[in-house]
Amino acid sequence: MAPTYRKKPVKLTFWGAARQVTGSMYLLELDDDYRILIDCGTDLSRPDENAPDVWPADMKNRLFPFEPSFLNAVLLTHAHIDHSGEIPNLIREGFEGKIFCTPATYDLTQPLLLDSAMLHRKRLNRIMGNDKRGNKKVKPTKEVSNLYLEKDAEESFDYFATIPFLQRVKLRKGVWMTFIPTGHILGAANILLEIEEDGVTKRIGFSGDIGRHNYPLLKDPYPFPEVDYLICESTYGNRYHKDEGDPVQILGDLVRKTCVDIPGRLVIPAFAVGRTQALLFTLNKVYADLNFPQVRVFTDSPLALKSTAVYEKYPSLLNDEAREFRDTHGELFDFKNLTFVENAKDSKALSDYNRPCVIISSSGMISGGRVEHHVRQNLSNPYSTILLVGYSAEGTIGHDLLHGKKSFEWDKREYAVTCTIAHTDVFSGHGDLDDLIAWVSQQDKTKVKKVFLVHGDYKSQVDFAATLAGEGYDMVEIPAKGQTYDL
Repeated sequence: MAPTYRKKPVKLTFWGAARQVTGSMYLLELDDDYRILIDCGTDLSRPDENAPDVWPADMKNRLFPFEPSFLNAVLLTHAHIDHSGEIPNLIREGFEGKIFCTPATYDLTQPLLLDSAMLHRKRLNRIMGNDKRGNKKVKPTKEVSNLYLEKDAEESFDYFATIPFLQRVKLRKGVWMTFIPTGHILGAANILLEIEEDGVTKRIGFSGDIGRHNYPLLKDPYPFPEVDYLICESTYGNRYHKDEGDPVQILGDLVRKTCVDIPGRLVIPAFAVGRTQALLFTLNKVYADLNFPQVRVFTDSPLALKSTAVYEKYPSLLNDEAREFRDTHGELFDFKNLTFVENAKDSKALSDYNRPCVIISSSGMISGGRVEHHVRQNLSNPYSTILLVGYSAEGTIGHDLLHGKKSFEWDKREYAVTCTIAHTDVFSGHGDLDDLIAWVSQQDKTKVKKVFLVHGDYKSQVDFAATLAGEGYDMVEIPAKGQTYDL
């Protein structure tokens, strides 16, 4: 009797953003060894010394825990570096397939990867400095080999293929994908994968980062269809947004208090892609709607300038409010007294500008970038306010400021914190607990087989799993890094 042939199950391995927020990377292996990687993000989290070593034994000296040349396709949910940042390394290691994303995601990913490569080059130059004898200090470590350069980023752009939102596309026979709008940033998508085997279709959903409702500029997340398996982010798995008011009124009040009533200086650390555009649009509305003296605004980030041009390129992806404002006022992001600061010399010269102003600069967590200079120059100025507009990870200056640290040291000089520290989450691009529950609740709890929680700290995931269990979803898993499931 001939042996009975049994197909291998579809396998899903969580290689990133597992029990932590960053580094999204999920490997889907089909029964015939067709391999799809969903996201290829840089891990920005601090290493956990107690975490198990999940790297396969034959991959110990490689950049990835799998063979990139065996991958057939990459699906990219959105442009942020913790989802896209390792794409140049993937190609350097032998990937030859296509990277699928929406057109806006492609246009935002290019400047983000080039900016990341520039930072890598600076870091590599520091590592390769000479010792006292004139010898190079560089060592052949995994850290050094991770540092791709601008040419590597540019070469990766040839591998991208863009797919419009809501268009069902065949990846190969029996496999379809659909990008579904999710807000968060321009072009961001949740992904529906449909895999047909022996006349039966498995439906798998990947959330990317779920946007929030009524966010400046962007449309609300679209409804997501029912699936058999759901992979859901959990950044705000145990938190709600505290500020639910009008962003125009909230930001307008801060500008008035800091720059008009005192008058002083308002420094806003903000991510260059997504957060800065929301802030500029809101400031434009502040000056148009609230009718108070226009304060000079400096946007100090070359990456923000490039990203803002991409937002202007896709008005059809913006919400009704933004399009109506553009039709009425002509511009979304450009207004009187706004200056984009492009070179480092002009950036440092802002310290000598002695009139009231708003400075928007990256990075949002104050973990590198030009904003560190502006924060340092204003920490001990009682007439200044530093406004933090989003989450700041532990170990960043933003986190320390939010938790009341009283002084900082730069270049052996101590800076006391005498400025005002303010915070609002009204500009956070992530959906909170209510938004996450609403997204998962689109699934029939009697039909969905598993809900996997990713992209969140472990405590947030445990709490979110308990909340979902209370809603009747008792099939929730919190995968560890490197853990594989049969679907």
